[in-house]
This record gives sequence, structure tokens and C-alpha cells, in this order.
Amino acid sequence: MVDFDVTRMSSKGQIVIPADMRMGFKEGEKLLIIKSEGQIILKHAKDFDKQLAEDIAFAKRTEAALRKYEKGAFKKMSKEEFLKALKQW
Repeated sequence: MVDFDVTRMSSKGQIVIPADMRMGFKEGEKLLIIKSEGQIILKHAKDFDKQLAEDIAFAKRTEAALRKYEKGAFKKMSKEEFLKALKQW
């Protein structure tokens, strides 16, 4: 059976999950949010294994680095300069 209800998003991007749909979720519990083709899916984060959590964290770091790169926050250097810096690191 599929349950549905209507809610609104606040100016801060917060969405209230109707009380009858929050059953099984606890205050402060971590949730995994998946957005795909106009749908948003919430799942208990505890239902996913550690590797998936690490993969998601890596993806977030990669996206943040890409945004920094697009803003010009990274320094350009040659391959040789990079390898030299890497050795010092």
C-alpha cells in the first residue's frame, strides 16, 4: 500500500514529514536522502553498510572539490611540480 500526503517547504528548505508518516523514525536519527528524476526518497541511514556511507562521503568531498576548482581555487602546476609537492607532502 502506498501512503501519500501533502506538505510544504519552508523558506529555509525545511520540510515537515506528516506525523503518521514519521512512524519508525526517531528524533535525531540520520536519514539518507536520494534524489532521482523528480523523486526524493528517505531511508534510514542505519540500513546501509559502512562502505556505502564512505562512498557517499567521498562523493560529497569530490563535488565540493569540483566546485572549488570551478571557482579557480586550485593552483595550476606542471606534472613535475605536482610530483615534487607530493613528495614533500
